[in-house]
Amino acid sequence: MNRRSDVELQPGREAFVRVAVATLWNDPGATRPVDRPALAVPSDTAGWVAGMDVTQRVGDCVLSQLLLGERVLVNAVRPDGWARVVAVEQPAPRRDPRGYPGWLPAAQLTPDTSDTPDAAAPAPLVVDAVRTGLRGTPGGPVVLPGVVLGTRLAPAGAAVDGWQPVRVPGRPDPLWVPAADVAPLPVGPPSAGAVLAVADRLRAVAYVWGGLSGHGIDCSGLVHLAWRRFGVTLPRDADDQATATSPVPAGEERAGDLYFFARPGRTIHHVGLVTTGDGPRMLHACYRQRRVLEERLPPDRAATLVGARRV
Repeated sequence: MNRRSDVELQPGREAFVRVAVATLWNDPGATRPVDRPALAVPSDTAGWVAGMDVTQRVGDCVLSQLLLGERVLVNAVRPDGWARVVAVEQPAPRRDPRGYPGWLPAAQLTPDTSDTPDAAAPAPLVVDAVRTGLRGTPGGPVVLPGVVLGTRLAPAGAAVDGWQPVRVPGRPDPLWVPAADVAPLPVGPPSAGAVLAVADRLRAVAYVWGGLSGHGIDCSGLVHLAWRRFGVTLPRDADDQATATSPVPAGEERAGDLYFFARPGRTIHHVGLVTTGDGPRMLHACYRQRRVLEERLPPDRAATLVGARRV
């Protein structure tokens, strides 16, 4: 990861996200005054979500979000401070075979100047808390708030008195996270039940179109993030998630499988994680009720169910 701040972003090179959560926009001109907290350095995603009404949370100006340390490919950098990027860790084959394309404030990125091969890097940690903050010293004031579940962090040594030092892009010195808030990134595939348990911890989180964090999330973001917590990369959008998974015969669904929904003649528009109980049930980020919840499929939702699939 980058250790220097005097190197500029360069088209054709990779960079890292240096804020806790970076929002990916479809066009710089589509941002609104209410979006200022999401555009800042450090970003204030919690304040951004809290400052929007329920209608503003579903505006189509947002495409996705990227987490601290996430890699992007820089395509262009504009003089007004915006960078056109591809989020290479969020597959989006229908949009770009390289990853999810969109715009970020260039100040939320730091160039990749590392000369250390990935194979030589220490095994990464992953944030297991829904939200946490990174500190300049063990137990000191938070200097990077709003770090979220699923964020990968590079350890910078052994834990000290319950505090884990970690490397953060764009910062020369390690920061410190409560050791209880991180876990080793698993090596093998997780069980679907473990993934469902992670998603269930986001219950009641606000629905935000394009959201990918414990501050606010959408339906495919919930699925992507729950699997990402275990090091499994699924596509970002629901229709691509359906293509990347295997069909399950009706009646053979298991907890942690995925339900997909589409209107007649239309592409898939919604996804949820199968849960157990009376009749078909799922945990999902619900556009209608504007939050993550678990429920039995109502009749109108069941009418658009096109099948279950398994990761």
